[in-house]
Amino acid sequence: MKQNISCLLIDDDRDDQEIFKLALQDVNENVLFRAADDGVEGLALLQSEEQFRPNFIFLDLNMPRMTGKDCLAAIRQHPTLSGIPVVIYSTSSDPKDIQDTQALGATDYVVKQYSITSLKEILRRFFN
Repeated sequence: MKQNISCLLIDDDRDDQEIFKLALQDVNENVLFRAADDGVEGLALLQSEEQFRPNFIFLDLNMPRMTGKDCLAAIRQHPTLSGIPVVIYSTSSDPKDIQDTQALGATDYVVKQYSITSLKEILRRFFN
């Protein structure tokens, strides 16, 4: 079956990557999932593989090398990436982080869930 929905998770926590992948597979097994360990790697992937244009980018805020906010700003400034919905996926529920990322062009803001069931409920909004 041709996979026509894709998702990129940019998150430095490998455990969070694995939990996200498992939850996403349960929600929609046809989603092509890719992960990058930080904003630098995520941008490099998006810029080097022109055939890979995810339907959604989920982006952590607190990462080494490049913060999620800096990565979001770079995505929004890039002509071929700027239209991709970017969902902030962070442990932070700080209203300032939410406001800052909305001002930078984030599509949505999701606080990381401690339960895989809760994460699946959130992912269903995007992938069903």
